[in-house]
Amino acid sequence: MPALQPREIHALFLDAFNRADLEALVSLYEPGALFVTGDGIAVGHEAIRAAYRQIHSGGARMELETRTVLESGEGLAVLHASYTFHREGQARSGLSTEVVRRQADGTWRFVIDEPRTPDPRA
Repeated sequence: MPALQPREIHALFLDAFNRADLEALVSLYEPGALFVTGDGIAVGHEAIRAAYRQIHSGGARMELETRTVLESGEGLAVLHASYTFHREGQARSGLSTEVVRRQADGTWRFVIDEPRTPDPRA
């Protein structure tokens, strides 16, 4: 099921992430998308798949709440979410920033995914 509105991509992401469904996760990204990781920047589907494979090797799970959706009207939107990431008995909170773009078929996909901003409330 694709995202038909920018806000919907977070729910699809969270579902795929918590099921460790790498193919569903990768399908949410444009072919040349950027995903910022603790090891650098993953560019493109193969690198993003490898990054999520590494992330899920420790049994990762996540809670996520959309905070802001700013849509440009030009087929771009910026989203911010607060999240708590659980892995190997540890939890880390943060704020994410994503840029999504409307595709030719009307669905939305990630162009840039930057999940590493520390949550100032934590």
